[in-house]
Amino acid sequence: MKLTCFDVYEFIKKTNLALLIYTLDMKTLQTLTIVLLTTNSFSQSMYFPPASGNTWDTLSPQSLGWCQQKIDAMYDYLENNNSKAFILLKDGKIVLEKYFGSFDQNSTWYWASAGKTITSFMTGIAQQEGHLSITDTTAHYLGQGWTDCTSEQEEKITVRHQLTMTSGLDDGVPDNFCTLDTCLIYKADAGDRWAYHNGPYTLLDGVIENATGVSLNSYTTQKLKNPTGMTGMFYSVDYNNVFFSTARSMARFGLLILNQGNWNGNQLMTDQAYFDQMVTPSQSINNSYGYLWWLNGQSSFMMPGTQIVFPGSLTPAAPADMIAALGMNGQFIDIIPSENIVWIRMGEAPNGGLVPYLLHNEIWDYLNDLACEPLGFNNISYEEIAISPNPAIDFISIQSLNTIRTVTIYNSNGQVVLEKESLQNNQIDIKSLDRGIYFIHIKSINDINTIQKLVKY
Repeated sequence: MKLTCFDVYEFIKKTNLALLIYTLDMKTLQTLTIVLLTTNSFSQSMYFPPASGNTWDTLSPQSLGWCQQKIDAMYDYLENNNSKAFILLKDGKIVLEKYFGSFDQNSTWYWASAGKTITSFMTGIAQQEGHLSITDTTAHYLGQGWTDCTSEQEEKITVRHQLTMTSGLDDGVPDNFCTLDTCLIYKADAGDRWAYHNGPYTLLDGVIENATGVSLNSYTTQKLKNPTGMTGMFYSVDYNNVFFSTARSMARFGLLILNQGNWNGNQLMTDQAYFDQMVTPSQSINNSYGYLWWLNGQSSFMMPGTQIVFPGSLTPAAPADMIAALGMNGQFIDIIPSENIVWIRMGEAPNGGLVPYLLHNEIWDYLNDLACEPLGFNNISYEEIAISPNPAIDFISIQSLNTIRTVTIYNSNGQVVLEKESLQNNQIDIKSLDRGIYFIHIKSINDINTIQKLVKY
């Protein structure tokens, strides 16, 4: 029987079990372990770093059952592929944070098209404050004649079409980034064609500024940066407005989106309908695109510069519920609600691709393989054994259909930390164990081996 991470996650979610007894081989154990470890996050509270200062709580990789050797291998891969920064958050806390070369915690870098997601968020804030409606025509804010289309063609283009890359304007012009009216040429009616077109997107900045009466940087500072402690700024680069910030500011934004626009109890985005639309398929042409956010786990996807519809998920190695900000040269923000995980990568491109999708998927391959290999037994059964409570603090009770011969508890590195040959009232005292993830190997008198995970608080 071969199980994927997503299969196991769905099983746990549907049955409301904290544990799973499974047939064990080494590869399966790696896959199951990372899922089991992350599902525990549902009951945990979310951490938010203070809005000022450098304080940020951490969580050890070992507490998640991740091996340092595998983490180092991933860091080597990131460094060899021109990365500058990598941060991974679990429940809001920093688990992994690595900088490469001369880049450090205070260094700033561009988000490229990953910054489109800030514009998307700010458009939603402007709508909830009554400054605009995404169903309004773009001409309402930019004035008639902002394109080279006829009046009838132009009037069909709304703010929502800019958010969804369905303006119908020709992305095949010599300069895809150009925002001049002479570059914005009719190709199809708005809503009839999806194309990754930077010019119409960039003009959303003008829509926000004209609607609110303040600059995009000022509005972003008031409504986003100040409440969350983000730093950074939009800078004009040719036709573009490009956001630059530190890696931690990028991680803060990902944490805000993970929490549906809520920062430590402060609901920045109260327009829940807009938020939901932002991170779900926004049209039927490219299922993997929301409001300037990329979506995983859909039946098909399209990519910039092509009209081909590819079957399958955008990032096959990533969880199906991942939403992502993807930018040129590999600026990534990945958000996985089911696992309370956010990770970001800043850096240069490892190859000539504008958005290195292969790099994105390969990082996920490394993440999926971080779990240690603590056990290696044969004859593992599906025998149902109940361990309670789990998570536990002082004692656990084990109920088995067969008489138990031995109980051995391993830490996430595969080391034996406790062993019992006879149980009094089927109870085990675990007060001596540190907080973390453990694996319990239970051997019955008929030599059936069962493995279960234990969370020690």
